[in-house]
Amino acid sequence: MSPIVQSLCRFYHSSIGKKIIVAVTGLGLMGFILGHLLGNLQIFLGPDTINTYAKKLHDLGLLLWVVRLGLLAMVAAHIVFTIQLTRENRTARKQKYALDGTRKATKASVIMIWSGVTILVFIIYHLMHFTITRTNGYYDPAVSRYWLPDGSHNVYNMMIDGFRVWYVSAFYILGMFLLCSHLSHGFASVFQTLGLATPRLRRPIHVASLIFAWGVFAGNVSIPLAILSGLKS
Repeated sequence: MSPIVQSLCRFYHSSIGKKIIVAVTGLGLMGFILGHLLGNLQIFLGPDTINTYAKKLHDLGLLLWVVRLGLLAMVAAHIVFTIQLTRENRTARKQKYALDGTRKATKASVIMIWSGVTILVFIIYHLMHFTITRTNGYYDPAVSRYWLPDGSHNVYNMMIDGFRVWYVSAFYILGMFLLCSHLSHGFASVFQTLGLATPRLRRPIHVASLIFAWGVFAGNVSIPLAILSGLKS
């Protein structure tokens, strides 16, 4: 075994290595979440804008699928290494505290693992709903409402009709709530893991994490709410 492989194995098996992987994958996913939000918000600029944006993404072809699979791999790695760290922390705990330690943790940190798994399920469903296929015939070539004259998808109509179904919107809003609850804790954790959360910066980082997380929530949830209320049709 080469020295490089040995070093990578030691890094993988160390707690600090796992924490860095969780932090780096989390940082990458936060960047994607922000970009995805900015793209989706283009629905408020009208059909032409969002459909043009979607076509540019679709025209990336194989590269787009490489990015999608890479994102899913990052989510999976983020969840797996978080679970491993949680197990290691529990094993290292030699005695139980008189008061449950989770009392001092935020609600977001307590449900980090389960919210992460739920988010993964949500991402897979979201891909199937708007990207891969749809059980109600969204990708049936005979349904012209979901296709443009140039043969590309009419994403605007797909989003409008998709979010008009109340339980689809409800699941989306739930997924966004769990995601942003996760983000409100994970954003600050990234800075802490990378050694950037100095005592002086802890408060600003905490405030920034709340602004980022719930700003993402408000932006994403505004879409189904606008459609359900009839403001977008």
